[in-house]
Amino acid sequence: MPARLPSWVWVTGLTVGATVAVTALAVQADKGAHPTAAARPGASASASAHPAPAPTRTAPPAPPAASGTGRRIVYSLGQKRIWLVDAEGKATGTFAVWPGTVSPDVGTYAVSLRVDAREGSDGVAIEHVLYFANKSGLSIAFSNAVDGSSPPPAVGKQTSGIRLHKADGAQLWAFGTAKTPVAVVD
Repeated sequence: MPARLPSWVWVTGLTVGATVAVTALAVQADKGAHPTAAARPGASASASAHPAPAPTRTAPPAPPAASGTGRRIVYSLGQKRIWLVDAEGKATGTFAVWPGTVSPDVGTYAVSLRVDAREGSDGVAIEHVLYFANKSGLSIAFSNAVDGSSPPPAVGKQTSGIRLHKADGAQLWAFGTAKTPVAVVD
């Protein structure tokens, strides 16, 4: 009669096997396409979700020329992109963004108010809100949707939020302290 293995050996073997299988699947999944968040529930039937811009995780390109000097946030209206620039002028991060319907004028501003979380003018719950400009009676701010969505602007409504991916919003929040300069370029 063959010798029986104790139950702890079976449990250990199965646990190790499951861990290896999950790790292998996670590595495979990380190499594939990543989904973007859908529009928020309850969005109007006439509005469709826009795919969120993919977060940039490679070495950041240099910030646009004539965007100032020193530690700052640079926002390019034409490229729809933000750069985080350190005191030496080196970009430490850059993110694609999707702007609202009202954009700030080209110029230099500063983060004037930081709000942890609130509801955006489009009715979406937002977080990591960094206000820096005003235009057409609206306060312009960087933020990310709490649920990661990138809903289209409400039909016929002016919105001034500049949205980021959730992870990018957290990084911008950590960087953009009160009075951090914001350079808006074409």
